[in-house]
Amino acid sequence: MRVVIAEDHALLRDGLTRLLVAFDFDVVAVVDNGPALLPTLLEHRPDVAVLDVRLPPTFTDEGLQAAIAARTRLPGLPVLMLSQHVEPLYARELLSTPHGGIGYLLKDRVADVSDFVDAVHRVAGGGTAMDPEVISRLLARREPLAVLTAREREVLGEMAQGRSNAAIATQLGVTEKAVSKHINNMLTKLDLPPSDDDNRRVLAVLAYLNA
Repeated sequence: MRVVIAEDHALLRDGLTRLLVAFDFDVVAVVDNGPALLPTLLEHRPDVAVLDVRLPPTFTDEGLQAAIAARTRLPGLPVLMLSQHVEPLYARELLSTPHGGIGYLLKDRVADVSDFVDAVHRVAGGGTAMDPEVISRLLARREPLAVLTAREREVLGEMAQGRSNAAIATQLGVTEKAVSKHINNMLTKLDLPPSDDDNRRVLAVLAYLNA
């Protein structure tokens, strides 16, 4: 699986490269600044890009804007953004782009190697991987979620992170059947279309939270 990495911090950049290579990813390019990122993504057309939100020269949102521009030119380009802090505005900008294959994680999550590698695979496969803290911020913005039960809100939060029914069941200590029931009730209450496709379902939830 071909990967492009963008990170200005040398130690983290090297760490990400070594980590992904150790898990049999093919790191085809590594950049450390915003201006070089978009041309690199367009040239290599990676299976997934792991990008810092903030890059030189201004350290604002160069990485994010390059990702959005690349997804406009290469629809569906899988992108996993890394951020030092929870920035819901940046997450909403990323979520506003069409198609799946998107992720937004805090850099601290990289320390949990198995979860991070799973997130990269999930995004590369067209799925989503959203940081729990980002989801919490988005959930807090939606007053209509008051119609949901506490358990349904828990399930919604897990869904929005990109977890499958089986993963949600394991995380919450319930059966898959119970998870499916909670999801159906939740989608009905929020007037969202039912779907057996995990990615479509997650995108519908994220679009709702991002509205």
